[in-house]
Amino acid sequence: MIYDTIIIGAGAAGMMCAAQSKGRVLLIDHAKAPGEKIRISGGGRCNFTNMHATPANFLSQNSHFCKSALHRYSQWDFIALVAEHGIAYHEKTLGQLFCDGSAKQIIAMLRSEMERARAELRLRCAVSKLHKTDDGFTLDLAQDDQTSTVQCRQLVIATGGKSIPKMGATGFAYDVANQFDIPMTDTRAALVPLTFSDARFKPLAGTALAARISNASATFEEGMLFTHRGLSGPSILQISSYWREGEVIFVNLIPDIPLYDLLRTQRQAQGRRNLTSELAQHLPARLVEYLTAQLALTGNLADQSDARLTEICTALQAWPLTPNGSEGYRTAEVTLGGIDTDALSSKTMMSKTVPDLYFIGEAVDVTGWLGGYNFQWAWSSGWAAAQALNSRA
Repeated sequence: MIYDTIIIGAGAAGMMCAAQSKGRVLLIDHAKAPGEKIRISGGGRCNFTNMHATPANFLSQNSHFCKSALHRYSQWDFIALVAEHGIAYHEKTLGQLFCDGSAKQIIAMLRSEMERARAELRLRCAVSKLHKTDDGFTLDLAQDDQTSTVQCRQLVIATGGKSIPKMGATGFAYDVANQFDIPMTDTRAALVPLTFSDARFKPLAGTALAARISNASATFEEGMLFTHRGLSGPSILQISSYWREGEVIFVNLIPDIPLYDLLRTQRQAQGRRNLTSELAQHLPARLVEYLTAQLALTGNLADQSDARLTEICTALQAWPLTPNGSEGYRTAEVTLGGIDTDALSSKTMMSKTVPDLYFIGEAVDVTGWLGGYNFQWAWSSGWAAAQALNSRA
């Protein structure tokens, strides 16, 4: 069987690329269904893009690489496609767009677009071998205990990274890169909960609050969740992409008020009020109880000197913590790093050294923030590769 284009990986980027490509196109995946990460994302409602997506919301060794694809196929283009298919959606917060119904609507939309493009989809199909030929590529496939060989002029790798292996994630894209001597950047789990070896937050497991998390590289203010193993929630997932082992993060538990001024004012007005009772107006009761022992929060407001109030506010608004690690690829939403962008064309996503070989989506060293940005990169990079494929067809 000879195809114009074969796309390996029926996730967000691969499906988008197949839907936009012309000619005889084959999309293959070893999973039993396409778009599995789409299906589980956003609590089953798929945070499919972000209205505020810009290149500044992406991490890469080359911060300029993503600009071309994001500009030529923006969040507004994908939103228009969603609207064209009659999928109702809403903004949850911070520009994050979710389906009103189900993430399966996005998968159905992409499959419909693929059918319109007459792209062929093969599931439960694994690539056992691939090699370059003078005319393109030859792939040996294994499907339902049967083997076959297919050929194509153009090959697209859209198999993502290593995050969430239970969903079938593998390092296939990296293996292909190594096979063809295409350089890679270091990879690691990102958008992932952070852990502490001493289980110090186990008594607080399930407690959530809004917090500002920062390190030397970034600051995020969103929800934070204490877990049996450490810290999670949007703000922690965000900072995890910028965190390195051994590095301190600073947690502001009460980010939106001038706490020191407030406590001084309350000391003057209600000096007999217990310090912990006042703090419980701004923090979850379980957290106040936990911090009482950690910070020796005793006495009434009137008992606290200005110096002591400064100590308390510093402890609550610049709490230094050093995670020992993260939960790793098991729960990471994305893989940071990947195919070195210097090895690819930012316009076409094609390898600079291996003609007609493309890498798109999470496999590439472009990683978005939490909140729909990584899906937007999948749509944009898939679309950009498809335009190049069509021009070479």
